[in-house]
Amino acid sequence: MRTEIAKWGNSLAVRLPKRIIEQAGLTEGAAIELAVESGAVVLRPARPRYTIDELLAGMTPENQHESFDDGPVGHELI
Repeated sequence: MRTEIAKWGNSLAVRLPKRIIEQAGLTEGAAIELAVESGAVVLRPARPRYTIDELLAGMTPENQHESFDDGPVGHELI
């Protein structure tokens, strides 16, 4: 599918056609990641980012690993 790059303020923008949005499973406001791979601009849905509080909220006694101490490592010996 062919489209054009347009001016949007001081930036450039690409309007994504409805069919492409639906096929990619994107929605308005969705976070995306942009990259250049082998000279092509690649757009992907962004992986979620969690805060430490969100991660800790998911901890239960069933999914918590036992703690262990494998002794000093590296410069801890000095």
